[in-house]
Amino acid sequence: MDENLMLTWQKCLQFMRDNLNAAEDNSDLKKLEKSFDLLFDKVQPISLVDNNLTLMVPSDFYKEYIEDNYLSLLSAALKKNIGKGVKLWYSVMENKPSGLEKPVTMNMKGKTVPTPKVQETMPQGFSSNIVNPFVVPGIKKVNIDSNLKSDFSFDNYVEGESNKFAATVARSIAKRPGATAFNPLFLYGGYGVGKTHLGQAVGLEVKSQFPDKVVLYLSSEKFIQQFISAAKAHKQTEFANFYQMVDVLIIDDIQFLSGKSATQDSFFHIFDYLHQNGKQIILTSDKAPADIMDIQDRIVSRFKWGLSAEIKSPDYSTRKQIIVDKLSRDGIVLTEDMLDFLASEAKTNVRELIGVINSVIAYSTIYKSDLSLELLKDTINKIAANQKKIINIPYIQEVVCDYFGIKREQLLSKTRKREIALPRQLAMYFAKELTNATFTKIGEEMGGKDHSTVMYACETIKDVSKIDKEVKKYVKELSERIKQ
Repeated sequence: MDENLMLTWQKCLQFMRDNLNAAEDNSDLKKLEKSFDLLFDKVQPISLVDNNLTLMVPSDFYKEYIEDNYLSLLSAALKKNIGKGVKLWYSVMENKPSGLEKPVTMNMKGKTVPTPKVQETMPQGFSSNIVNPFVVPGIKKVNIDSNLKSDFSFDNYVEGESNKFAATVARSIAKRPGATAFNPLFLYGGYGVGKTHLGQAVGLEVKSQFPDKVVLYLSSEKFIQQFISAAKAHKQTEFANFYQMVDVLIIDDIQFLSGKSATQDSFFHIFDYLHQNGKQIILTSDKAPADIMDIQDRIVSRFKWGLSAEIKSPDYSTRKQIIVDKLSRDGIVLTEDMLDFLASEAKTNVRELIGVINSVIAYSTIYKSDLSLELLKDTINKIAANQKKIINIPYIQEVVCDYFGIKREQLLSKTRKREIALPRQLAMYFAKELTNATFTKIGEEMGGKDHSTVMYACETIKDVSKIDKEVKKYVKELSERIKQ
């Protein structure tokens, strides 16, 4: 190892240690320093080339933990000891467990997978305010950031009965993007079941197999924000041109286009252009196309041109395999009874499951504690206690708005449009069913409505849900989300 680099790194560590948040007493400070030392003891600098610093870390967890807890402090240390503009890369080594007596092992093979924290998306010297980086004079295409996470690959995607069909179609698309009958691919299902992972997996595979193709992943919220900015600057044409140059477009949570007519118009024309020119479109949503409210019929019809695939919550065996795969990548070995316990605890979705797993990894890695079934149960119980939500009217409003893709202001407004009135009635119904609030109190919280309006809404939902399958489905799914 370069002695100068090691000396510089030691100076960075000392700077960070000296600037740890001051604790109330020396014992707390010692704990903070001990945690810091345990973490960075396994992190080593391996190269510094053209202001690109590469750190060797034992697993993905270390990278994520550093970025979540020490990135600001590390950035300050690098600026002080190396200079401005340092870009951070990681070499994540493959771990293999050596036995149950050592739950955390660091057996490094030497094959590195660089993961840039900072990635330039524009050539040096050009303004970042250019709406369409593809049309910079003299440049055919710019290497834009695809916004893909390397963790969301097919290799890390666990298939089971709940997602097998969608995963098979996704793999087929990755081999021939835009050239299959599955265009667009519309993935839908509840929160945290793996829609984003699967969509990004296609993007990563396309980038691997077809390096020249332009792949772009973003949320619908980001798309909407970009359109609004372009409209204010009178650059809607440049905005459209930018997206027309994308070969694989992946948009998350497309249901949030609901009610945004101008953005829908722009999306419609972008969609048509991409589809007609053989470009691949992948969309995710928490609802099936027909269930998204306040979306133009012409857009809904295009959602159905390709294939709609539902992803359900993983079953027990799939959950268990997800746990095994995740923990093995971080060098942690659990006994069968521990695995069975974890798989039985996280029943709702993959995101909840990963959260539980990360908590286990954090505890075992930072504190070097031997894992046991009793310790796991204690940890999970603490997590459940901390995450327990109080069901009140604002919380119910939040869940209902999120479910229907509308704003709280719309929910509390006086409009009688069905796409707003029905969610409002459902919010009133659940407020009465799940809280101790009176009709008068609910009316006040729902934008100053009269108590008789609330009473009518509650009776309406009760009666209609018995004969209307759609409303019955809304009641069932919202009830699960609110109580979750």
